Amino acid sequence: MIPSTAAPSFPSATDAPLACGLHPTQRAWVEVDAAAIRRNASRLQRFLRPGCTLMAVVKADGYGHGALPVAQAALAGGAGSLGVATLQEGVDLRQRGIEAPILVMGNLVGAEELHSCLHWQLMPTISALEEASLSHRLAAGTGRRMAVHLKLDTGMARLGVDWRAGAQLLASLHALDHLEVAGVYSHLADADAADTGSSDLTRQQQERFECVLRQAADRGLATGQRHLANSAGSLHGPSLHYDLVRVGLALYGHAPAPHLAGQVPLEPAMGVRARVTLLRDVPAGVGVSYGHQWHAPRPSRLAVVAIGYADGVPRSLSNRMEVLFAGRRLPQVGAITMDQLLIDATDEPALRVGSVVTLLGSDGDNRIGPEHWAATCGTIPWEILCGFKHRLPRLRSEDACHER
Repeated sequence: MIPSTAAPSFPSATDAPLACGLHPTQRAWVEVDAAAIRRNASRLQRFLRPGCTLMAVVKADGYGHGALPVAQAALAGGAGSLGVATLQEGVDLRQRGIEAPILVMGNLVGAEELHSCLHWQLMPTISALEEASLSHRLAAGTGRRMAVHLKLDTGMARLGVDWRAGAQLLASLHALDHLEVAGVYSHLADADAADTGSSDLTRQQQERFECVLRQAADRGLATGQRHLANSAGSLHGPSLHYDLVRVGLALYGHAPAPHLAGQVPLEPAMGVRARVTLLRDVPAGVGVSYGHQWHAPRPSRLAVVAIGYADGVPRSLSNRMEVLFAGRRLPQVGAITMDQLLIDATDEPALRVGSVVTLLGSDGDNRIGPEHWAATCGTIPWEILCGFKHRLPRLRSEDACHER
């Protein structure tokens, strides 16, 4: 199948207004730099050893960036295939014109699900003989063959057949005439450890994976594309590259661990911005927001910003985050609420109603990234990026014209 390289289809901030005359940038929005994703894909592909191809992981709506435009940008940058978690994610991409190979990495066990994979030419992940046999029967009923990937559990204890039974299941798949083994893969549980080269778990998983590959070769069983590495494994180096790597977080411009940050020059692709809707002056000692978790230490100028935890700003960041305006950092104060948060703008007289502040992204020489929020909240950047809700429009960064 030929990858679609059409221009990413984010709405533009200059498009027609929304219902009731509201513009997408009226309140708050997510900006996505599709060109950065394309460049990241290209740089990652060049980093891989010769013969290894890039699978762009676009599950969870492209890690919150928008699955379709991310897929288009990644394919334009050289990715050869796409990875999704759910059947619906794959079907959505097919319905919107994506023709590249798509692997469904979640487990599909029902006849209706597997029949949909066959119809939409999606590759299901096989973890057991039961779903393989069902896939075979469904494909036989149409006279077609279904491409599948066999997953091995080498130490994640999640999906996949136990690696010790991997070669036998692979042999069983080859005995089913209407199945095509398009790949054999596993997933690393500790690839982002500070010293991946000496990680006992990573080394053990790789040894188990290669044991199955050797057994398959000894029995003359084709494996299709062999793949083990996620973003961390891919950035670690060529020893984990095999025929294909599955890259998620790095595609969006973020290293999965600090020690991997310099391996490939990556550009963060997401910005989150919101407008100031009200300014108010309060005297010293006034309590702010629910529970009065913050009291003004001096006469203060507060700005209400139209974004909150219902949009994806974690409430646990209350009184622990900053926003950017005109290249400067301004502290958030008081409890973050469902739809709004407050910032202390006492020292920024240029801020006014209608001004745009940056919650994630760059402004001048300053940048706030998902890793900063994650460190504060005690979570991971993946969760931060996936947390932005769909009531925030996704806009092309070059078209999100706004005043700051």
